[in-house]
Amino acid sequence: QVQLVESGGGLVQAGGSLKLSCAASGSIYSINAMGWYRQGSGKQRELVARITRGGNTNYADSVKGRFTISRDNAKNTMYLQMNSLKPEDTAVYYCNLRYYSGPFSPVSDDYWGQGTQVTVSS
Repeated sequence: QVQLVESGGGLVQAGGSLKLSCAASGSIYSINAMGWYRQGSGKQRELVARITRGGNTNYADSVKGRFTISRDNAKNTMYLQMNSLKPEDTAVYYCNLRYYSGPFSPVSDDYWGQGTQVTVSS
C-alpha cells in the first residue's frame, strides 16, 4: 500500500505565501515523478507543477515565477513553495505520484493524495 500525506494548506491574504508538503510512504521502490494539481470550484483539475526523480520540472504558465516545486528524494517528500498568491490560486491542491514497486516493475498508475485546501483572500 502507498500513502500520500499532504500538509500546509490554509487561508492567506493575496500577496502572501504558503508551502505545501506531500510525503509518500509504503511499498515504493523508487519514484518516477511527483506533482501538484489543483481543482477550483466548478473547474477541472489542472497541473500546477511536476518534478521527476532527476529533478526536471515543469509549471503551469499561471504559476511560473511565483511557485517553486522541490523534492527530497531521501524522504520521498515533495514541496510546493507558493509566493505572491492570488485569489485565483484558491483551490484544493492534490499531490500526485507515479512510482515503481520493484526494480523491474512498470511505472504505476497515477496515485492521488486526499487534497489540501488553499484559500487566498483579496
